[in-house]
Amino acid sequence: MTSKKHLLLYVFIPAAAFVLIQGCMPAKPLADSKPVTVPENYTVNSDSATIATIPWRQFFKDRTLVGLIDTALRNNLNLQNTLHRISVARANLLQAKGLSLPSVEGFVSAAADKYGKYTMTGVGNFDTNLSPNVNDDQKVTTSPTQDYFLGIKSTWEIDIWGKLKARKTEAANRLLATEMGRQWVVTQLVAEVAGQYYELLALDKKLEIIKRNIRLQEQGVEIVKAQMEGGRATSLAVQQFNAQLLQTKGLQLETELDIIKLENQVNLLLGKFPGQIPRGDSINRQPVPDIVQAGIPSQLLTQRPDIREAELLLEASKANTTAVRKAFLPSLVLTPYLAFSAFKLPLLFADGSLTYGLLGGLTQPIFNRNQLKSNFNIATAEQQIAFNNYQQNILQAFREVMSSLQSIEQYRKIITVNQDEVQTLSDAVITSNDLYKSGYASYLEVITAQKGVLDAELNKTLSQKEMQLSLLNLYRSLGGGWQ
Repeated sequence: MTSKKHLLLYVFIPAAAFVLIQGCMPAKPLADSKPVTVPENYTVNSDSATIATIPWRQFFKDRTLVGLIDTALRNNLNLQNTLHRISVARANLLQAKGLSLPSVEGFVSAAADKYGKYTMTGVGNFDTNLSPNVNDDQKVTTSPTQDYFLGIKSTWEIDIWGKLKARKTEAANRLLATEMGRQWVVTQLVAEVAGQYYELLALDKKLEIIKRNIRLQEQGVEIVKAQMEGGRATSLAVQQFNAQLLQTKGLQLETELDIIKLENQVNLLLGKFPGQIPRGDSINRQPVPDIVQAGIPSQLLTQRPDIREAELLLEASKANTTAVRKAFLPSLVLTPYLAFSAFKLPLLFADGSLTYGLLGGLTQPIFNRNQLKSNFNIATAEQQIAFNNYQQNILQAFREVMSSLQSIEQYRKIITVNQDEVQTLSDAVITSNDLYKSGYASYLEVITAQKGVLDAELNKTLSQKEMQLSLLNLYRSLGGGWQ
C-alpha cells in the first residue's frame, strides 16, 4: 500500500505538474515586419502643400456638381451601409469593454426533490430532523424536499495577463477602422459622382459638335445637289455626301443613348430613380490649376483613409494575436453570490435565510491546446494578411498619385496639340469648300476635310475630359474628398 502511495507521489504529481507547466507556455509572438519605405518626393520640386487638404466643396467650382455630391452623400445606399457597420463595430467595442467588468445576474429558482431512503441526502435529512438542536422551522420537509433561492450571482474574470485589455484594444481599433472606411467610401463616392458628371459634360460637348457638323454636312449636301442639277457634279457625289451625313446622324443617336445610360448611373449613385441630371459649365470651361500641388509621399500615410484603415486593422490583428497567445495562460475567475435561500417558502425572507459566498479559481487549458494552437495560427495568418494589405495600399496609393501627375502633364500637351489640329483642319474645310466650288478640289477632299475636323474636335473634347478625370483622380489618390 505504501509503495502505491509513493508511486502516486513520484509519478502522477510530477506528470501533472509538467502538463500544467506546458499548458501555461504561450505560443511565441510574431516578429514585427518592416513596413515599406515611401520615396521622399513625387517630383524634384515637391513641397508639403497638397490639394488633398482642400474640402471638396471648395475643390469643385461647379455649383451644380456640388449639389449632386450633396445629394449622393445623403441618399447613397452603400454609404448608409457603412454607417451601419460603424454601429456594429461600436457595439463590439462595448461588448469588449464589458469583458473586464463583473457580470451580475438575478437568479430565482424553486425545486422539489423526493430523495430515497438509501441516498446520502435522504438519510441526512431524516437524521437532521431527529436532532434535538433543530426547531420546528429548521426541520426539513422530506416529502418532497423543497429548495428556494432568490438573489444575485456574479462572474468576474480578473485580467491578470492583459488578455481582456487586448480584446478591448482590438475592438477599439476596428471601430476606428470602420470610421476610416466611411471616410474612404465618401472619398470614392465624391470622386465617382464627379467623374461621371465630367463624362456627361464630355458627352454633351460631343453631341454639340456632332450636331454642328450635321448642319455643315446638310449644307454640303444641298450644295452638291445644286451642282448636280447644273451638271457640275454627279449623283455619286450626292450619294457620298448623304452617306457621310447619315453616318454622323447615327453617331448622334449613339451619343444620345450613351447620355441616357450615364444619367441612369448617376441617379443610382444619388439614390434616385432614373431622370435627367442637371448640368453646369461645359467640359472645356471646367478649371484646371496651372500648378497642381501633390505634397510629399509620407502625407499619404495620414491623409488617405484607406491606408489609415489598413493600419488600424493591422493594429487590431496584432491585439487579436496577443489575446490568442494569452489564452494559453490560466484565467482567474471570481464568482460571488448574495441571496435568500430556504427549504420552506414561508421562511425565504426570514432573518436566517440570507446567504452569501465567494468562489475563486484558476482555470488552465490542458486538453484543448490544439484548438488554442489553431486559433493562434489563424490569428498570425490574419495579422500577416493585414500587414500585406497595409503595404499594398501604400504602394497602390503612390502608383495612383504618380500616374495622375504624369497624366495631367501629358494631357496639357495633348490639348495644345488638339487645339492646333482643330484650327488647322477647320481652315482646311473652308479651303476645300472654296476649291470645290471653283472646281479645283474633288468632293472626296471636302468629305475628308469635314470628317477630319469632326474627329479632331471629338479628340479635343476627350482630352479635356481626361484632363479633368486625371485632376480628380489625383485629388482622390492624395486622400482628398472626405472632408
